[in-house]
Amino acid sequence: MVKRNSLLLLLVFMTLMSCKKETFYDSYQRVDGAWSKDDVKSFEVTQEDTLSTYNLFLNIRNNKEYAFSNLFVIVKVEQPNEIVWVDTLEYQMAEPDGTLLGTGFSDVKENKLWIKEGYVFPVKGDYTFKVEQVVREIGDVEGVELLKGISEIGIQIEKTK
Repeated sequence: MVKRNSLLLLLVFMTLMSCKKETFYDSYQRVDGAWSKDDVKSFEVTQEDTLSTYNLFLNIRNNKEYAFSNLFVIVKVEQPNEIVWVDTLEYQMAEPDGTLLGTGFSDVKENKLWIKEGYVFPVKGDYTFKVEQVVREIGDVEGVELLKGISEIGIQIEKTK
């Protein structure tokens, strides 16, 4: 009986591990007080694998000072002397009643937000991921100068299996 339970436990463990994603890159940058619209966060990644697929994520840590229900960012990926791609992305950050989305039991919430799914890096080399906030108040063309409530911004890259 003990042998059967051990075998079953091993089978369950192996099944769970086979579904696990392999984190290739995971880095955060702190935001001191507020995220300025002029503060472009840069993340340097060296990639040698041009065959595998990867999921790209923007990780945001925010707190109750974040006053918006959504977040707009521009993500730009560059190689030396070449822009690979640029995308403007919108993420829901709060419920309609103002409750912040994300994981965490304290005032700080962590949001793992999709950038791209199943991405294949086109060439080997160094890539720079640049992230800038472009949040706007309703009716404001200029945008929010200092975005309060964001404490850290990160890029995470997972190799899919």
